[in-house]
Amino acid sequence: MPAAAGACLSREADPPGSAGGAPFAAGAFPVADDLAIAADAWFENLANERRLAANTIEAYRHDLTGFLAFLAGHLGGPPDLAALAALRPADVRAWLALRSTRGYERSSNARALASLRGFFRFLERRGLAPAAAVHAIRTPRAKRPLPRPLAENDAVEVVHSIAGLSDERWIGLRDAALLTLLYGCGLRIGEALALDRAATPLGETLCITGKGGKQRLVPVLPVVREAVAAYLAACPLDPGREGPLFLGARGARLDPAVAQKQVRRLRVVLGLPETATPHALRHSFATHLLADGGDLRSIQELLGHASLSTTQRYTEVDSGRLLAIHRSAHPRARRGVRGGPDPAAE
Repeated sequence: MPAAAGACLSREADPPGSAGGAPFAAGAFPVADDLAIAADAWFENLANERRLAANTIEAYRHDLTGFLAFLAGHLGGPPDLAALAALRPADVRAWLALRSTRGYERSSNARALASLRGFFRFLERRGLAPAAAVHAIRTPRAKRPLPRPLAENDAVEVVHSIAGLSDERWIGLRDAALLTLLYGCGLRIGEALALDRAATPLGETLCITGKGGKQRLVPVLPVVREAVAAYLAACPLDPGREGPLFLGARGARLDPAVAQKQVRRLRVVLGLPETATPHALRHSFATHLLADGGDLRSIQELLGHASLSTTQRYTEVDSGRLLAIHRSAHPRARRGVRGGPDPAAE
């Protein structure tokens, strides 16, 4: 970024399909000399002291450029450090509102606001401008996508068919054992691939180390024990008790990308959507348990979720079935069926 007077920043690109034009002029726009120097110093700090990746720095540059382009139109002239020091929360909200009208998602706005906070923290530490205005704004909460489970018959088909993709019998049995473990126990693929041979033979329960090193016990179905035992009996490699349970063809711990590739191949064969992934089997585990009457607290424990709100996302996947369960199980809903007074008449 040039430090000379009248330095220019590139205008933030509009997202596809968004309305361009006002309030920014096409092309570059000017910023005051002191602000250009400060921004240049921030980018140097990101690269040389924080050692961020070039793509990350470019994303920060894009976000800051967009904000300063907004200020150039919002204030009616080139922004400088004094203008940043005088910013109010309403000015930052106006920028976020404009981004929303231009088609940016909440997740993109949250990232842009995080970039802006980083720049203002940099300025505040150097006594150039306070960061109160940007810190007064709540981060836009991105809507978390709903889990995309497989239908029950599709999940079973995936588990049963994966072995047929491999020419080597032990590799096919390995893939079948892995997917059976994901669907039967609701594991993340990283949790399953982190298991060592010392965990076998599998018993009634399995101790899993999840995110943050948190451990949980999950019950192991007979079909899971049988699948893992069949794989181990056919595997020609023996890494020892401390070695990995699931091995790649060369004897190292199986790379998750290999399993993901196999599932991609299988979904083409079975005509399944792109959402059919190894992780979709974990979603399927939770959704199918919930649909069959499992309670949220138990499913939370089985999945290793720190917050119940994370588990509650599965209720939206099969809300119709849950409503039917509620109507059949709730005492007030059953009173009319048992000959009691009709609640609607009370």
